[in-house]
Amino acid sequence: MKAIAEDKMPDLNCFTVESAMKMVAGTARSMGLNVKGKAPWSN
Repeated sequence: MKAIAEDKMPDLNCFTVESAMKMVAGTARSMGLNVKGKAPWSN
């Protein structure tokens, strides 16, 4: 998730990698993909 978010940072309207990861996860969920595991942006 982090690698995808870092690659997409120039195209996304966000300033931090954490918010980019949330946007990528939301997009994946809206496409019908299951996002499993611990959220990488939470500690």
